[in-house]
Amino acid sequence: MQVALLISGFGGQGVMFAGQLLAYAAMEQQLEVTWIPSYGPEMRGGTAHCFVVISDKPIGSPLVRHPDVALLMNTPSVHKYEAIVAAGGLVVYNQSLIPVAPTRTDVTLLPIPATQEAESLGSPRLTNMVMLGAAMTRVPVVRLESLYAALEAHLPAHRRDLLPANQRALHIGATYAQQLVPS
Repeated sequence: MQVALLISGFGGQGVMFAGQLLAYAAMEQQLEVTWIPSYGPEMRGGTAHCFVVISDKPIGSPLVRHPDVALLMNTPSVHKYEAIVAAGGLVVYNQSLIPVAPTRTDVTLLPIPATQEAESLGSPRLTNMVMLGAAMTRVPVVRLESLYAALEAHLPAHRRDLLPANQRALHIGATYAQQLVPS
């Protein structure tokens, strides 16, 4: 098993943290993992992204041309990355900020009102966890329990008060993914 994932959104939406958390959860399950972030001028306001590759065997290259799964958190991410997702892949998109659905017909599209749900939990900064919970429910390369454990172990000290909200956000995303019939 090897799954390549792309997470993309505006800088400041927690794209990098979601990728790191996914990598830590994979390590928690004794899987091989690579995480490649894109840093630079897009860190605040532009499109930021990272790639995560998870495998049960050694990973030959961390470079990803056609991810199996894409978590797209805003419209610029759809425009930039929709076309590179592998045929038969999964595109989880933030329906709250992406009013027009991606147009691919050879991938599974999963609309999640992630920002809306995050705001109902008290902070739009939880959007990344809603998206991650949905993606890992549809493509369960890591268990939600491993994501909870990774949050517990790696949430920075100054954000510890957000642990329960992050866990609820993962759960909400998972619930949406279980209930929705993807297109």
